[in-house]
Amino acid sequence: MALSESKTELWDLDISVIQPEGKGLGPATDGTSGTKPFRGVFEQFVQPCLAELLGSSLFIFVGCLSVIENTEGTGRLQPALAHGLALGIVIAVLGEISGGHFNPAVSVSVFLIGGLNIILLVPYILAQICGGMIGAGLAKVLRAFGGGTVTFRGSIQHSAGRHPDSTSHVAEVIMTLFLTMVVCMGAVNECTRSLLAPLCIGLTVTADILAGGAVSGVCMNPARAFGLAMVANYWSYHWIYWVGPMSGALLTASFIRYCRPLIFWGLDTCLYNFPV
Repeated sequence: MALSESKTELWDLDISVIQPEGKGLGPATDGTSGTKPFRGVFEQFVQPCLAELLGSSLFIFVGCLSVIENTEGTGRLQPALAHGLALGIVIAVLGEISGGHFNPAVSVSVFLIGGLNIILLVPYILAQICGGMIGAGLAKVLRAFGGGTVTFRGSIQHSAGRHPDSTSHVAEVIMTLFLTMVVCMGAVNECTRSLLAPLCIGLTVTADILAGGAVSGVCMNPARAFGLAMVANYWSYHWIYWVGPMSGALLTASFIRYCRPLIFWGLDTCLYNFPV
């Protein structure tokens, strides 16, 4: 009788108490299948990197097509809308898989506030850089098959129509700060994130390009700059489009983690409720 009762208690036990879903390196196994640990690793580490690669490729492909050859009549409205809409779409579609970074500066800022596992940081950046090269390469091939000469004048500075100077670096820092702040507060912070985050992020990119396009081209994305520079074999001023966005990402993380203006009002609980 006691044995029967113990069996009943064992079968009634909720397995989620022993192995909560989503915890640990991968799903628990019962010893009957060798595929579950591999599946867990794939879903947590490989699949997000593939999503970053695909999303970066599509986003940068659309962005490159909007500025390729830099025709006089294009202006800044076309690339601003193309970049903003493309980014919002890929975030909405792939964001639930990888977080929808598609930008090394965004990945760095999200990591620094505790929203990205350190194991994924370098793979994310490598996937984004590869996506930048794929997107820029596809844009160049597509236009080449269409006839005519394809011209990538520099990495991203060609869309500004001028050579970068000291103000370009400052513009990249400020515009990336704006972008990463919207990402961190609108999509990562558990208390302030919204379903409208993809739209807000896309609109931020559009606003940044419209506002600062004449100063630096407003890259805000080292992966995009690297892809264009690699395809065009043009590396002049390329450092600006790494140092600027990364500096903006560091400033964003610093503001969020160390500047607590609301603490005196007792309102900082949600502001710093980031995942660890």
